[in-house]
Amino acid sequence: MSGHSKWATIKRKKGKLDAERGRKFTRLIKELTVAAREGGGDPDGNPRLRTAIAAAKGENMPADNIKRGILKGTGQLPGVTFESITYEGYGPGGVALYLEVLTDNKNRIVSEIRHVLTKYGGNLGASGCVAWMFHKRGVITVDLEAANEDTLMEVALEAGADDMKSDTGAYEIVMDPAVLDDVRQTIEKKGIKIASAEVTMIPQSTTKLTKEGDASSMLKMLDILEENDDVQKVYSNFDIDQSLMEKLAG
Repeated sequence: MSGHSKWATIKRKKGKLDAERGRKFTRLIKELTVAAREGGGDPDGNPRLRTAIAAAKGENMPADNIKRGILKGTGQLPGVTFESITYEGYGPGGVALYLEVLTDNKNRIVSEIRHVLTKYGGNLGASGCVAWMFHKRGVITVDLEAANEDTLMEVALEAGADDMKSDTGAYEIVMDPAVLDDVRQTIEKKGIKIASAEVTMIPQSTTKLTKEGDASSMLKMLDILEENDDVQKVYSNFDIDQSLMEKLAG
């Protein structure tokens, strides 16, 4: 797994994500709205909406909020129309960056992204410049203390998962996005608490950042991009040694 996964795990364990709860809700509601608009409001026939609902429930979003997000997407409630856009580029040391954006102002968000990338030693690239480096996969994360490794692996593989790793400081279960919801439900029925479940982009290879300056710039860039309400997901292929990452996490 990339350093991005390790960084997310470190931040979660240090409680750094707590302050982002409101921002997460904003992103989740946008995703619910767009998923419902594009595929309809019935999660049984809309895998993207089903995944969005599962993610919202995983963050303890109230049912009323979820319902409102869906109704805005189906047009039963008034709401802003968001445009779905992807941006690609590079970070310090040639790290690949792939961003998924939902915005009501394309000109504003591209300017903001370009500014952040330039400030921290990166740049925007042409469409397709790094997308080929990533594969879309379903990923479920479980904290190490939440389950027995052998039990979790057995349950996950029987439910349709392809692999499980623990090199990011947590169990990461990888699968085809189509079976993400089935695997999630199966694990939860066994009484195992899931930290996160999402469709993500996994890099085929990683770029090692060994210089502290490059590593620091990469993590600062990542944090600022993820703080932007229009940026739904940031994917990258950087790798940083665990000891250096923890040092930079403070």
